[in-house]
Amino acid sequence: MGAEEIIAALRDNKANIEKYGVERIGLFGSYSRSEQSDGSDVDILVRFEKGCKTFDNYMDLKFYLEDLLGKKVDLVITENIKIELKDEILGSVKYA
Repeated sequence: MGAEEIIAALRDNKANIEKYGVERIGLFGSYSRSEQSDGSDVDILVRFEKGCKTFDNYMDLKFYLEDLLGKKVDLVITENIKIELKDEILGSVKYA
């Protein structure tokens, strides 16, 4: 599975993903750059709707995406990006 397939899976499952209060979701990291290896996790950037950024929504979304993609998912909330990584992440993200 490559970047295009992951983006397509996110788009095709948009209604289910939105149930967790997701406003915007995208792919970044090694998969977005086509540099992944067999052991790579999938880096997903998410922005939750106001009032929906809860522990339950975060964990339920993470587990849903891992089941959907069949890979470990590193789920990063946009507002929680470390300042030193922000430009790199936001510059490489591919939104669904």
